[in-house]
Amino acid sequence: MLVSRRSVLWGAGAAAATAMLPGTGVVAAASRDPGVEVLADLSYAPRVGNAHRLDLYLPAGGGGPWPVVLWSRGSAWESDDGNTGGERVARALSGRGYAVAAVAVRSSEQARFPAQVHDGKAAVRWVRAHAGEFGLDAQRLAFMGSSSGGWLAAMVGATAGVTALEGSVGETGRSSAVDAVVDLFGPSDFGLLTRQMPEGACPDYNRAEGLSGCHDDPGSPESRLLGTPVGSDPQRVARADPGRYVSAGGPRWLLMHGTGDRTVPVGQSEVLHEALTRVGADSTFYRLQTRAHDDAFLDETAGHTGRQVLSSSAGGSREVQAGPATWSAVADFLDRALPARLG
Repeated sequence: MLVSRRSVLWGAGAAAATAMLPGTGVVAAASRDPGVEVLADLSYAPRVGNAHRLDLYLPAGGGGPWPVVLWSRGSAWESDDGNTGGERVARALSGRGYAVAAVAVRSSEQARFPAQVHDGKAAVRWVRAHAGEFGLDAQRLAFMGSSSGGWLAAMVGATAGVTALEGSVGETGRSSAVDAVVDLFGPSDFGLLTRQMPEGACPDYNRAEGLSGCHDDPGSPESRLLGTPVGSDPQRVARADPGRYVSAGGPRWLLMHGTGDRTVPVGQSEVLHEALTRVGADSTFYRLQTRAHDDAFLDETAGHTGRQVLSSSAGGSREVQAGPATWSAVADFLDRALPARLG
């Protein structure tokens, strides 16, 4: 369901114009400049606060159909503003020919798990349903996110075809499968989080969050998402673990996680990469030396973060030589995972 749309071309020295939005009969204000066309404030389902909002960023100047990277920023599931940061992603990837759909899903206060997964899948289905309107390639989709947004990307990527996690939000009747996942320091197995925290990190985390039991606390972000304390319902924890659903026939994976992360420990990406390796999935895991819980490494142009890179396939996991964990590395991965179709 579309609620409202406006079209903007952003960049330097824009000039005012108007544009007819496809299939709507609505004339929207626009500005013109080479760069990225923005269709902001779309709705992929009926709104719940800011949730179910989608901002679409298209490479300007024609061309396409464009492969799409769906993006959702993390907030420990505490906010419905996952579409935040879409402009940054678009600036980084549009020059390589990627459209970006920045997606906001419901917070844990608005709905409990698996509502967030239902929302992410609904956004994928919406992109497929409206691909023809916007010059998108419905057969070349990736999901990318940071922190809890990385978890969302992993869950959407891992659970294609899992009926109980499809939901009935928004567009139905289309596939929610994606071809690639980019998971930036997202959690995976909530039951291991507290045990994997670096020495001294739990007391700091407790003070920052007003908790006493680290990630196992009834008030932790994971417990609030699940609607029950982590540890009290292992089956529910397992349902929220993307590693339980991965398969060799699923998407290609790119994981990036810092060893200095004192919020979501690097062990979370380690166990997910191990699960992907066990089933023979295609996974590339950047283990970034000393990096904390942020993705500023993507913007580095010099003094790049040290890294160990592991690559898995049917032959197991092995260390490989790879360039720095920058936007170029993300785009290179997407080029491999979403190859252009012939004809």
